[in-house]
Amino acid sequence: MRSSALAPILALFLSTQLFAQNPPPPPQDPQKPPAAAGEEGKKPTRKFPSALAHNLWDDAKHLPRQNSVYWLAGGGAAALAVHPLDDNINRHFAGSGATDAFWKPGQFIGNTGVLLGAGAMSYVIGRSRKSDRVQHLGMDTIEAELLSAGIVYGLKEAVRRPRPDIAEAHPASGFSFPSGHAASTFAAATVLQQHLGYKAGIPTYLVASYVAMSRLHENVHNASDVVFGATVGIIVGRSVTWHGRNFYASPMLLPRGSGIVVTIDLNAGSALHAS
Repeated sequence: MRSSALAPILALFLSTQLFAQNPPPPPQDPQKPPAAAGEEGKKPTRKFPSALAHNLWDDAKHLPRQNSVYWLAGGGAAALAVHPLDDNINRHFAGSGATDAFWKPGQFIGNTGVLLGAGAMSYVIGRSRKSDRVQHLGMDTIEAELLSAGIVYGLKEAVRRPRPDIAEAHPASGFSFPSGHAASTFAAATVLQQHLGYKAGIPTYLVASYVAMSRLHENVHNASDVVFGATVGIIVGRSVTWHGRNFYASPMLLPRGSGIVVTIDLNAGSALHAS
C-alpha cells in the first residue's frame, strides 16, 4: 500500500467522528483541559501560514512544564528499564514470512508525511465545512507532527545510536534513538484523545502501539527507542492541545493531614490558538 493512499483514509478517520455528532462543548476541567474548550465561535486572527508559525512557537514555549516533566521522567525510566533487554526483545519480534504482511503497514501508517497529510486534509475539510472542531483538530495534528519530528531528529543527531539492523546486508540509514514512527503516531493519538476523549483515544493508542511494535519486527529500532519515542509523542500531543493553560499540582502537609495545592495559570501563552 502506498503512503500517499493512506493520507485521505487517515483524514477521513480523523474527521468522521466529529461530523457524526455535534454535542455542546464540555465544561473546562483544569486537570484535563479539553482542547477546544471556550474557543467555539471565535474567529481566527491569522491566516494559515502565520497561524501555524505562531502556534508552533507557542507550543514550543509550553513544552517545558511540570506535566511534561512527569511524562519525561516516566518514559525515560521505562526506556532505561527495557534497554538491557533490547536484543532479546528484538529477537522475539523480528521475523519474516507470514507475519510480514501483518506488520508491513506500520511503516506507512506511522510515516510523518502521511500523518501530516491527514492533518492537512482535516484542516481543509473543517475550513470548507465551517467546522471549527475539525479545523482545530487538523491544525493541532499538523503542529504535533512538525514539533515531534523536530525533537526526534534533534535527539537522533545528538545520541547517534546505530539501528539494530546496521550489520545486516541492507543496513538502514539514519539513527535509531528515538523512534520517529512511535513519536508521530503517539502524538497523533494524544491529539485525538485530547479532542475527542477516551472513545477515540483507545483505538488510536492501539494503532500507535501497533506501529511501534512493527518497528521491532522490522528490526530498525530497539524497544527502548520506541518507548522513548512514544513518550516524546505523548508530551508533544499534550502540549499542542494545552492552548495556553497551565496546571500545577503539588502535595502539601497540614497539621492534621495532607492535601494538594492546585495552581491554574490561564495567562501563560495564548488562550486561543489561531487557526
